[in-house]
Order: sequence, then structure tokens, then C-alpha cells
Amino acid sequence: MASSSPSFPDVWTWIQNLPPMTQWKSNSMSLCICSCASQPSLKLSITKYHQSSFNFSIQADYNIPFNLWTSKPLDPSYALQDKKNMSNLWLNIVVDILSFSPNGCPHSPKFPNIDSSPEFRKMFNFTFLSLVFLICIYEAPSEIRTGCLNILQNQFACPRSRETSLMLMRVLGSNIEEQWMRSINLALTNWISELQGSRHNLKSPSPLYSYAISAFGLWKVQLYCPVIAMNIQNSSNSPDDRLLFSLNYHQLEGVIQLNYKVVIRENWIEVMMNTDNIRCEVIRLIKETLMNERGAGSGEKHFPSRISLHVTPLLHTNVLSISVSKSSQNPISEIGLEKTIEASLEPTSPFVGINISAGESMTTSLKPWKFEQSAYGNSAILNWFLHDTSTVDGKEVVSSKPSKLALLQPKAWFRNRSTNAHRPFNKEGGVIFAGDEYGDSVCWKVDKRSLGKVMEWEIRGWIYLTYWPNKHRTLYSETRRAEFREVLHLTLA
Repeated sequence: MASSSPSFPDVWTWIQNLPPMTQWKSNSMSLCICSCASQPSLKLSITKYHQSSFNFSIQADYNIPFNLWTSKPLDPSYALQDKKNMSNLWLNIVVDILSFSPNGCPHSPKFPNIDSSPEFRKMFNFTFLSLVFLICIYEAPSEIRTGCLNILQNQFACPRSRETSLMLMRVLGSNIEEQWMRSINLALTNWISELQGSRHNLKSPSPLYSYAISAFGLWKVQLYCPVIAMNIQNSSNSPDDRLLFSLNYHQLEGVIQLNYKVVIRENWIEVMMNTDNIRCEVIRLIKETLMNERGAGSGEKHFPSRISLHVTPLLHTNVLSISVSKSSQNPISEIGLEKTIEASLEPTSPFVGINISAGESMTTSLKPWKFEQSAYGNSAILNWFLHDTSTVDGKEVVSSKPSKLALLQPKAWFRNRSTNAHRPFNKEGGVIFAGDEYGDSVCWKVDKRSLGKVMEWEIRGWIYLTYWPNKHRTLYSETRRAEFREVLHLTLA
């Protein structure tokens, strides 16, 4: 949360402690919100205009300060700290944050009334922190931007900010949450692109953002990550500038939903888990017209090639065993034997020479996605692998590259991915693994003395995205990886 560190102020508390406007000695009051040594700072300023209105602004504090952002006018007939003004200011900030998303702020968005919530102070501060982060990227002068962004990104990474962001996302709802994350990750993508263009030795300034929920027999992990911030696992050749632009301006959006059930047996407790939904999408962060103008088209983007999940009870002493329900692969192969006999006469030979040759061919049915379950210690390991069905051996896509012959074939499965009938994705290029095909369960047996206790469960995951050419003429290919870790709680009752 914004107030968790002295490097970023508690804006809410500062506003609440201001004297009435009638007691101000000037027309404005200011608070330094971000300061770096020997550089101008960013400040929050409240300015009143006689008795007609007042507003908030974020300013670059030069000798003559100038505004980087200004709120809508607020009503002076209410006290500055009145719930109505604070609620309107918060809504103003939220709408302005959403306006940075590729589709802009939704028309007439509906927001709940949260000004009476005991957590409003935390959510207000986090919302303001998010606004300052965006304004710093898009509007701040270069001599201010880098230092302030380093301070702000540390605020985002702290545990209290993550906790507050989860509360805020629940308040906003899933549709607004997606718009919010696209606004933030578009800004991050622009920032990283700028740093890469200036040849900074950059470690991604923002890790993958994720949160987890455990309720009603469901474990859910929601995650977002700009593609440009994902670690490159392998690549071949070099992309041209237009292709690189298209690949960078997307983000990974994922949902991991696992069903769980606690069953009390006579002598032990069973914790059952199975897949409800695994959904991964690669979403465009800018408008399609801009993607076509500056990039190689919106169709040139990554696709999921591997998803790996590890589910582990963190306290092992009370776990008796783990059982998976899916056997290792035992594919059916159809073998056909083809024989040919050739006979030839040798005029100078006392016998007839007969050459016999036998040819053997084998065909195997192969689905593009292969699912495997395994166990390591008390961890359940779930893996989905995408295989290249254009090759005889069906190599894993995540660790290979397309053959030059496949690149020349317009009907290859990875070509024209949005319209190809043989595509292993949905029309938008994402994947959904549901219980209809991947609902195999995992069962942990737990000592019954743990009945009534709360167990911690860790869900770790790795999502791999691969790029192979869609319509663009290129030999470039690459695979990137995002990693997340969440801890959930389960009461054994």
C-alpha cells in the first residue's frame, strides 16, 4: 500500500488532516509524493478557485511548477474531506486510469459505493499510487521519470500493495479488472520498450501480477503479465522491427481454477483436487489500427505452448500419501507391413537371382496437446504440452523451432491460426483446458489428527508462450516463460 513506506506518502491521511479551506493562507496546499536527489520532485497540489470549485493536480515541481494531471472540479459546498468529495475524487482517478487501456474507459461504468468501507483508505492510496505510476511514465520529464519509477515499482511489489490490490480488484469486478491491468501493462510495455531502445541493461521492472482466492470448493489464481517482461527461454534468428513491435504489445492473461473437496474417512482425511478450468489468452494492448500501422499485424503474436502446475501442501508431516488418477501415456500404434519382391535373370549366371525387400511403415495418432500427471514427494504436477503435428516425431513446440519446410507450407497448423481448422487454440489464439477432457483428479491422504486445522497449499506455475510465424514472412521464432507462486488456505473440516 502507498503508506507502507516513507518513500511514498499516505495521501488519504494527508487530505484528512488538512485544515478547512477557509483557514488556508494561500490558494493551494501541496504534498511531495516522489523525490529523488538533485532532481525536481513530483507533488500533489490542491488548488481552490474562490468559492466556485477546487481540484487536485499532480505537478512537476520546477521553479515554475506545471501540471501533469488535473482532476475534475470538486464541489466546495462540501468539506474537502467529505465522503462525497473523496468518493468523487476516487472515481475520477479510476476512470482516468482506465482511459489508458486500448479500448478506453467503458461507457458509463458502474462502481460500487465504497466510501463507507473500512478499507477505503487503503484502496484510495493504492489507486492514487497507480495513477502516479501511469502519469510518471507518460507525462513526467525524463530527468524525473527514472528515479520516481524505481520508487513506485518498489511500492507495487510490497506485500501490502498486493493485499490492497486484491481488495480493489474484487470491488471493481472482473471486467473492470481486465481493463485496469491492460492500462497498467500497456504503460509498462512502453517503459520497457523505451529502456530497451536506449540500451539499458534492464531486468524487467514488473514481475507477473497474480492473486489467488480460495472459496466454495474452488482454488482460483488470476494472473497478468506483459509479454515484453517475460523471460526468453530460446529464440532463433532476429525479428524485424515491425514484427518485434507486434510481439511486444501483447499481454498474457491467465486463469487457473482447481476444484477441491475434503472427505472425512474413518481413519484418515482425503483432499481431492481436479481441474475445473485452465484458461490462457494473449491479448493485444493497443488498437488494431496502430498494430497494423507500426507492427506486422495483430495476428503476429505468441501462443501458449506449455503450462505446468505444481500443487503442494506446505506442511508435509501430516500427509500420508498422494495418488494421481491418470496413467502415463500408452499410445496405440498401427503397424502395416508392406513387402515387395523383385526377380531378375542374370544371363551369365547359372541361377536366377531373386531380390526380396520388405518395407515396414508405422502410423501413430497424436493430439496436439498432451496432458500428464505426476507426483514428486507430496507435490502434484500437472503438465500440458503442445506438440508439432507437422513432424513425424511430434516434437514439443516449447523447445523446438519450425522446420524450413514447414515454414514454406501455407497449410501448416501454425499458419493462419485464427482461421485454420486444425488449430490447437481457440479463434483468439488462446487455450482452455476444462474438466471434460482434463478433469483427472489428485488425492492426498492426510492424518486424521489434522481434522479442524488449516493447511497451507502452494500453487506454483510456469506458462510458456511461443511465437512461430502466422502470416508474416520471417524465420524468427522464440519461447518466453512467466512464473507465479500463490499460497492458499484450506480448513480440513
